[in-house]
Amino acid sequence: MEKNYHLHFAVKTILVLLSALLILSVTEAEAAASRFVLMPSLFSDNMVLQQKSNVAVWGKTGPGREVFVRGSWGAESRTVAGADSSWEVHLRTVKAGGPYSLTITVGDSTITYTNVMLGEVWVCSGQSNMQMPLAGWPPLFPLNNSAEEIRKAEYPNIRLFTVSLNYSATPDSSCSGEWIECTPKTAAEFSAVGYFFGRKLYDELHVPIGLIWSIWGGTEIQPWIGAKYLSKMPAYRDKVQTIERSGELIAARMQWITSHPVLDVASKPENVRWKGLDFDDSRCPEANYNDSLWRTCKLPNYWIYNYEVRDGRFIGAVWFRKKVDIPKSWVDSSLVVDLGPIGGMDETWVNGVKVGGITEEGYDASSRVYNVPGSAVSDTVLTIAIRVPRISSWGGIWGNGVKMEVHPKFDSIDTVPLSGEWKYMPVAQYLGGKYYVFSPDGEIYFRPKLPFAYSENTPTVLYNGMIAPLIPYGIRGVVWYQGESNTNKPDDYKYLFPLMIKNWRAAWGEGNFPFYWVQIAPYHYGNGANSAVIRNAQRETLSLPNTGMAVTLDIGTPDRIHPPDKQDVGLRLALWALAKQYGKHVAYSGPLYRSMKVRDGKVIISFNFADGGLVFKPFDGRSNFIIAGKDSVFVKAKVKVEGTTLEVYSSQVKHPLAVRYAWGNAEEATLFNKAGLPASTFKTDHWRK
Repeated sequence: MEKNYHLHFAVKTILVLLSALLILSVTEAEAAASRFVLMPSLFSDNMVLQQKSNVAVWGKTGPGREVFVRGSWGAESRTVAGADSSWEVHLRTVKAGGPYSLTITVGDSTITYTNVMLGEVWVCSGQSNMQMPLAGWPPLFPLNNSAEEIRKAEYPNIRLFTVSLNYSATPDSSCSGEWIECTPKTAAEFSAVGYFFGRKLYDELHVPIGLIWSIWGGTEIQPWIGAKYLSKMPAYRDKVQTIERSGELIAARMQWITSHPVLDVASKPENVRWKGLDFDDSRCPEANYNDSLWRTCKLPNYWIYNYEVRDGRFIGAVWFRKKVDIPKSWVDSSLVVDLGPIGGMDETWVNGVKVGGITEEGYDASSRVYNVPGSAVSDTVLTIAIRVPRISSWGGIWGNGVKMEVHPKFDSIDTVPLSGEWKYMPVAQYLGGKYYVFSPDGEIYFRPKLPFAYSENTPTVLYNGMIAPLIPYGIRGVVWYQGESNTNKPDDYKYLFPLMIKNWRAAWGEGNFPFYWVQIAPYHYGNGANSAVIRNAQRETLSLPNTGMAVTLDIGTPDRIHPPDKQDVGLRLALWALAKQYGKHVAYSGPLYRSMKVRDGKVIISFNFADGGLVFKPFDGRSNFIIAGKDSVFVKAKVKVEGTTLEVYSSQVKHPLAVRYAWGNAEEATLFNKAGLPASTFKTDHWRK
């Protein structure tokens, strides 16, 4: 039976089957089962169907059975299930309204979905900045005015569908989730960017809005592209083929995962040894545990960068321990331990007392902030022990070091930092679908494993698990917020991003539906990242038809990868939709580089979306423009506004050839149009460096 389908059948059928199945042969049982109607989770009460469209409705039943589908707005269609049990019809929808009902009938089995609305349906996808909920992730990543925004989020005609986290080596036909009405409770856990986008559309259009939220924090773009399209890039062709050939191995791995909870398996290595050290996993939280032979690492950081663990991109369980001195006045007082976000699950102890933990994957952006009872603070030395299991890559305690601290519960000013040197010990490794503990001689019992790292960042797997199941559900378009995870290797993004858009559009078969995205915000990435290349690639992707980009150079927070202003992000995405899809007369884009020419030692730059003139606002005295000649050495430039054009020059460059704007990880906006919208990062040259 296909996973994540709803199973429906008449009450009469249930009673018959309960008695008959006791005596039915296998063949007869299969015949009875053919009465069942299996529907994807996308179809449920409270759903929104795209208005004034020809929407797909599909499911499974017995081969050859007739299916009748009717919408109470006056549309109906019939079909017959194929040999593979699948069926699909299309219903013509009318203008926005409701509530309606949708009925599917197969024989004497009838499914009726109620409170169905016709309106505008958008997919909201990407990584953690699209994932960040209306409640934010305080205290490390709060959202502006979160409590008030949640209180006001009473919009019963905005409907929300959250696609459960899932990655797959082959395209899935259904996903887990259900449609729910937008209330303060449901909105608090839904995408803030998606919510603000949908709310603006609702306030302007006064029609039901359906938002399908399909995200995974910390992911690169490669997992969101299907195999057929990603294979068009030679660098990925062999890996995609290897993944496709490994279906049976992956299926066995996933079956093992579901039958062996990670925390249970990884927490019982039964007195193993590592590098000659007697080891008992259960004693690691104890304050007096002897960790003198453990290795040291610097936190915060992903363990791929910092720790001497096997197989490079280590997947498994690692213990971290640290002793920290605290003021005498804190003894016997309640404290707060702030570890920042952790890549993986965690169980955290202070002085042998468990103070908290997260035991599910998918919360990498959530700051781990735990209360320590005064009864556990009996000395001026705290021993903090953290166990981090991870079943996919990029594990570790990776957050902002400034926020890794301990402080009294009612005093967040007086703090003791926790960043810096920690002791660590890997205790179990995840290989080829199984956890293996370390053997007495310090090595791992290697068993047959997958020929590639398999996680949410494996190419194609999120398209397969979280996008393919949505197709061909009728949508108006997509809003996208991703790119931060590609900043360490940004050069391919200018090929990958438009490839993904073309992939999704072709798969949906609805033509060049609108695809709008957020240009990533300024942030001090470090580690050799180059987010300017990503931002410029996002700008260049505007060459695709029916696309748009919300620039955030003026509303980012360079010391936080998750800026707190999500209201303006959602608003700027909505402006593109309102202007381009819904005919509203609103300014929707900041200045976009169009062309350049050199005149009298100055570069004259022209822009689109500069009607009414340009506005230049130096940031801390900086123009954020740089200029270079044929030596390709860029220096700071001066800028002069001339109506709708810009003069850029420097006394150090007599014969300029190139100009770049906001070309750095954390450069902020200095150029705007009269509507107050910022210009995008750009470069006029095609130099590789």
